[in-house]
Amino acid sequence: MDMALPEYELLAPAGDMECLRAALRFGADAVYVGGPKLQLRTGKVGFGMDALGEAAREIHRLGRKLYVTVNAFPTNREIEALGDYAQALFDVGADGAIVADLGAVATMRRAAPALPIHISTQANCLNYAAARVYHDMGATRVVLGREMTLEQIAELRAKTPAGLELEAFVHGAMCMAYSGRCMISAYLTGRSANRGACTQSCRWSYHLMEEKRPGEFFPVEEDEDGTTILSSCDLNCLDFLDRIMAAGVTSFKLEGRMKSPYYVATVTGAYRRRIDGLLDGTTTPGLLAALRRELDAASHRAYASGFYFGEMKRHAPEDGAYLQDCVFVGTVVERLPGGRVRVEQRNRVQAGDVLEVLSPNRLGLSLPVGHMTDAAGETIDCAAVPMMRFDIDAPEGVGPGDMLRRRISG
Repeated sequence: MDMALPEYELLAPAGDMECLRAALRFGADAVYVGGPKLQLRTGKVGFGMDALGEAAREIHRLGRKLYVTVNAFPTNREIEALGDYAQALFDVGADGAIVADLGAVATMRRAAPALPIHISTQANCLNYAAARVYHDMGATRVVLGREMTLEQIAELRAKTPAGLELEAFVHGAMCMAYSGRCMISAYLTGRSANRGACTQSCRWSYHLMEEKRPGEFFPVEEDEDGTTILSSCDLNCLDFLDRIMAAGVTSFKLEGRMKSPYYVATVTGAYRRRIDGLLDGTTTPGLLAALRRELDAASHRAYASGFYFGEMKRHAPEDGAYLQDCVFVGTVVERLPGGRVRVEQRNRVQAGDVLEVLSPNRLGLSLPVGHMTDAAGETIDCAAVPMMRFDIDAPEGVGPGDMLRRRISG
């Protein structure tokens, strides 16, 4: 809890313990999760108090930090319970709470003054005056509104106390609504995004039907880039992360608490290498190209640079579909004698496949699949049953926690 924050922090998401461990293994300095109250991801994506305590212990053993989202907007009855909740979060080891509502900030600060408060992007902080107010209320960090440009961030940094940390999203899905305050899901499905139940209705494909022509549907044409006019692209700041650093941001946030461990590992590993390369001056055009390829290996929408340069521009046209150059096929669970590893299957693998190893220790390692055996030692031609375990030969250094994928394009 007294550990010094790195000069630059890579902040990764986790919806469960498997994702949290992937984030830590692949280089996150801190992880943010949802707790049992007022988090904006409902369902299975969240941690109970016991699980938060377990997560905090694992994170602190590695010298990293744990932040808990409390960023839904509370009702009268919910605000009354936030004081006790804030103290409970501090007691289980949370290093900060991510909060959007002004009343929630004040209530939690009074009840647990030792618990750092980070102002959520849901609070729409877009100017230095608002940031100063949050600092005066006791907040230690502001997660900037995603609508800010680099110039606006730099001005905010220059006009706010140096002790107020700035955090910004650098990768992942972006909501089409202003700082995520969207009502489309609530209107169409009765599930409110502002209460953590978004159905991502903005990412559906829509058609028009003219009143006097029932049953005749016409595609909604926005422009040459696609027809999903309500949907945003995915943010990708890999190429200009140095400019975000220069603007004064010190915590770089990856979106994805609903994403898989494979996604978390892929994106965290790529940004870890990018940050380290910028800090030690070892980034080369070849490395940057390899990291772009890494990000293409995870499921994503067409990438864009967000609003950092003003109006959002896509890196490439898109048709509303998700893109992915690789299929995640399994996780290494054990290193065995004789140069073999045991793999837990996620997608079909067969002898003769050429896989890639996703590892924090090496980049771009190919792994041809030769002799396969099941966990009983019987020779098999393929692993086609989800979660089955099988053994294959693997080079030295490939070990537990590494992931295997099969490239399908690129």
